[in-house]
Amino acid sequence: MISHLPRMPEREGLAEAVGAALGSSLVAHKEQVGEHTFTVAREAIVDAARTLRDQFGYQQLMEIAGADYPARPERFEVNYHFLSLTENHRVRLKVMTDEDTPVPSLTGLWPVANWLEREVFDLYGVTFSGHSDLRRILTDYGFEGYPLRKDFPLTGNVEMRYSEAEKRVLYEPVALPQDFRTFDFLTPWEGPEYRLPGDEKAEPQAPGAPSPAPAPTTPPQVKPVSASEKRDADKPYATDNEDRGVAGAAEANAEARKPALEKASNAGGTVTDVPELKPGNKK
Repeated sequence: MISHLPRMPEREGLAEAVGAALGSSLVAHKEQVGEHTFTVAREAIVDAARTLRDQFGYQQLMEIAGADYPARPERFEVNYHFLSLTENHRVRLKVMTDEDTPVPSLTGLWPVANWLEREVFDLYGVTFSGHSDLRRILTDYGFEGYPLRKDFPLTGNVEMRYSEAEKRVLYEPVALPQDFRTFDFLTPWEGPEYRLPGDEKAEPQAPGAPSPAPAPTTPPQVKPVSASEKRDADKPYATDNEDRGVAGAAEANAEARKPALEKASNAGGTVTDVPELKPGNKK
């Protein structure tokens, strides 16, 4: 047995006992990974399920699953999974059918079979005789075909969309326009084009715009430096503002030391008889 599968207690002699109870309705038996599968005649499925419930203690119908094999004359398999709560054991019944022959319903034994058989009918098209309300349960109203059949197209038969103009859902034949094959590698979704700050950097250069200067092809020439230039270059660096400040301070100091008569002549004024104040003269 595979190690990662959940282990169930073995029921010794189950295959022989079930085979004897089913009798001629048993078509085949298979045991794999500790689970038993009994294939029975299609018309005997109700009696076989009742036998498992009443004689062998499989109280619950857990699932009804379909399978499609188009190459077979009876292409559909209907698998019934049962669970015994008292024995903690599972068993499976299987019947074969085609597109036209119905399978007897188990709704008289397990009410849950109502929904499970509707799923098989909806996805595979298998019909069940004796079912009180056999209609689709998963697909939409007016759905065409059966999705889990092997010959069902992957794109479906119709597609639906909501029409803003008509305010309702429209069903139309499937159309695969070539527009879906043009991929935008910048964004996987189609949406509005937002212009964000910095997007202008990605725009191409306009015609006539200045281009960067080409890189020089000749290596730069090294000019020799004389001793005097090197000596001047070693002097402390001074900015133009510092030089102007020093020169301005010297001119202001020289102007302040000039006598009043010279200052007046430079300013364009006239000389008065007011004596010039000197240090120590308070008047």
